[in-house]
Amino acid sequence: MNNDLVKGELSADQQNAVMGLIGQIQSLLPFLIDLNADERRALPKLGDKSRAFVDQGLVLAVQNPGILPRSFDLDEYQRDVSLVRQLEPLVLALAQLQGRLEDTFLAAGSDAYSQTLLVYQAAKLAGKNGALEQHLDGLSRRFARKSTSSTASANTQTAQ
Repeated sequence: MNNDLVKGELSADQQNAVMGLIGQIQSLLPFLIDLNADERRALPKLGDKSRAFVDQGLVLAVQNPGILPRSFDLDEYQRDVSLVRQLEPLVLALAQLQGRLEDTFLAAGSDAYSQTLLVYQAAKLAGKNGALEQHLDGLSRRFARKSTSSTASANTQTAQ
């Protein structure tokens, strides 16, 4: 069935322009880092409830710097809290954009796959005389299953 979920085109110029803009965003944010999965798991997370905790902690630290250990960098703490506040709208906007890109990619892929199934079915019907055999062989590989008979015979020989 052809749902035709997406109607759109992306020219090479548009794709290059978007990639250029992504590069510009990355150059404007040179402090961005990459964490691996273990590093992500090990970090304490700042959620909605923790946000109020951080805000209250910052007020406490700024009003009472004498209670902090000498090694505590209050300026860095303030920069970190400020950066979280500044990054949040960017993260939300880019997450929304990424979600839409992924949904569009998924839908376009679904459209293309569904249409290819129709092409394959039509070719099987039209190619009964062997004229489309080479194309049908290529398309049929998508549905080929691994032979279980060779595995079964190998297991039978091993058991003997």
